Amino acid sequence: MAGNQYVLLAPQQMTQADQAAVVAGVPALTLMTAAGNAVVEAIIGRWSKRPTLVMAGPGNNGGDGFVIAQALLQHGWSVTLAFMGRIDRMSEEAQAHAKAWQGEWQTLSPKQLENAELVVDALFGAGLSRPIDGVAYAMLEAIVQSGLPICAVDVPSGLDGATGVALGQVAPAELTVTFFRKKPGHLLFPGRSLCGELIVADIGIPVTVLDELNIKTWENHLDLWLKDYPWPQQNGHKFHRGHVLIYGGQWMTGASRLSARAAQRIGAGLVSLAVPEMSWSVYASSMLSVMVKPLETHQPEQAFQQVLNDPRFNVVVIGPGAGLEGNDKNRVKHAVLETLKCGRACVLDADALTAFSERPETLFSAIHGSCVLTPHEGEFARLFPHLSEQSGKDKLSRVKQAAHESGAIVLLKGADTIIASPDGQAIVNTNAPAELATGGAGDVLAGFIAGLIAQGMTPFYATAAAVWLHGEVANEFGVGLIAEDLTDALPNVLQRLKKYGE
Repeated sequence: MAGNQYVLLAPQQMTQADQAAVVAGVPALTLMTAAGNAVVEAIIGRWSKRPTLVMAGPGNNGGDGFVIAQALLQHGWSVTLAFMGRIDRMSEEAQAHAKAWQGEWQTLSPKQLENAELVVDALFGAGLSRPIDGVAYAMLEAIVQSGLPICAVDVPSGLDGATGVALGQVAPAELTVTFFRKKPGHLLFPGRSLCGELIVADIGIPVTVLDELNIKTWENHLDLWLKDYPWPQQNGHKFHRGHVLIYGGQWMTGASRLSARAAQRIGAGLVSLAVPEMSWSVYASSMLSVMVKPLETHQPEQAFQQVLNDPRFNVVVIGPGAGLEGNDKNRVKHAVLETLKCGRACVLDADALTAFSERPETLFSAIHGSCVLTPHEGEFARLFPHLSEQSGKDKLSRVKQAAHESGAIVLLKGADTIIASPDGQAIVNTNAPAELATGGAGDVLAGFIAGLIAQGMTPFYATAAAVWLHGEVANEFGVGLIAEDLTDALPNVLQRLKKYGE
């Protein structure tokens, strides 16, 4: 996958990157010096000179703390260094920097906050694996109560860099400086809200070390998928751009119409709606450029099967407004299973997911091709009860496991939307604003995904691109957003995207 710049490294992988850099000829002492100096540069760029407390912990994060304290001192800052640990148990490079410190150090104590106007948190790095307790817990608790600004080194102490989970007490940072590449915990909530502004500093690790790591996770960015984006070609025609079929419900007609409009707007050559015969006029009168196919009332399941026999449909959307009352649930299940049986790519959302909540294995065993599941947390818990938020597992692991178990691309929606594929790859999206929490936004997203798959993008990239565009359009529109605005405002974002890629 392209986009080395957007790789997310778990703490263990970051350790491997450090080690590979040393093997490549970059001394560990040099890396630690560069890390500490990068933090100092960020501090000086943000704050004026002020009494600063540097908290240094027992590991390499603490070694960075000694570098930071010494550099600030040399820049004329008033520095108090509070150390927690034993010098003789630190790494060789951390010991070297501790011995180079020209001042005194004190044992970590909340009393040190009395004269401080800035705190540098270099207690624990991203690899922390157990909850903070004891004096460190008391110190972080006191910092929270003090309201002092904090600059965190790598991550705020107490934050799991792999998952974004808070391990015990965490003091939210105003600024976090990390090194080489972001960690998943910087982007996943609650971690993202605890890091403040995030700076990624280059400390001299060669980018070639990434080749030695088993990279599986990225931050969503257009550079990951833009080269595969299906722009209309001069010599193309509508049949080259795919034909999306959307299953429409009898009563909630707006949802599938939003999906249809979104699939059109993102570039699908043709879009059709298959709808209950008694609702045909509602759909047909409002969808001027979408073909509306009536499903006979007395045998809707067979009618939908006949529609599927048309080989021109290359992706099917089922779920938005499909309905779960009475016989609707069985019809939805039938539509999904028939779609999967005939090998069509499909996007399953909303009611198409809930319809299988009693026996999700029925759905999973039928998935043998390109299928995208787009649940929110509630729908996800109904399909994967052992992987719900209450399971104790972190979000990234939950979504990756769900994709593996189902055989589908799984998009778990939220402020930190995650897209995972069955082979273990995952993308974390970060550009979604709060305004997207509005009815119908998910129906639009399903249409975006289907429209891109119809035009030839792989389901994984299509889902990532659709999620990013969904967020970007919402950011551009801003306050007052409703679902219809997402399709109407999309062309402006696509224009900018196309210019960026030229």
